[in-house]
Amino acid sequence: MSDEHYFTADPTVVFERAAVSCEVWGHELRLTSGSGVFAKGRLDVGTAVLFRETEPPTGGRILDLGCGYGVIGLACAVAAPEARVTAVDVNQRALLLAGENAEALGVADRFRPVEPQHVDPAEQYDEIWSNPPIRIGKAALHELLLTWLPRLAPDGRAVLVVGKNLGADSLQRWLVEQGFSAERRASAKGFRVLEVRPGS
Repeated sequence: MSDEHYFTADPTVVFERAAVSCEVWGHELRLTSGSGVFAKGRLDVGTAVLFRETEPPTGGRILDLGCGYGVIGLACAVAAPEARVTAVDVNQRALLLAGENAEALGVADRFRPVEPQHVDPAEQYDEIWSNPPIRIGKAALHELLLTWLPRLAPDGRAVLVVGKNLGADSLQRWLVEQGFSAERRASAKGFRVLEVRPGS
């Protein structure tokens, strides 16, 4: 199964776990990924750029949007002991692995992997972190972002990493057209890191 289908809710490919080890914000993360989940056995380039070009959150309510095996939200939880992370994904294997990884890292009490429909729509977040699933298509991506970005607290922010060749610049323009503030914070290895805030 290719990465293009990581957004399948219940992958049919044989489930094989694969170890991933990476250093993020000065912390060593030893994680487990798996087949049928985005970036099996590796830290993908976009997420690596996201980590390298940002500082970790200091705490608060954090959403890991499209969490996969959990690397972004888990890095936030490990780096910020005061943070409480909600990690959402439609992929059942991704949520299973994210939960297992949270247990292994000792942050399961502050990290909740859950399907999107089980999140209280009234819940607000101080920060949203995401390597969003661009390959679900533009219309579905726009719907996804318009579902979650309005849940930012008034002084909150979202940090997104998007491939330039996958439409990062047009996405930035679209976000501004929707009334958000969207600024490019970094550009590396063909990826843009965007900081998105609620409009004034």
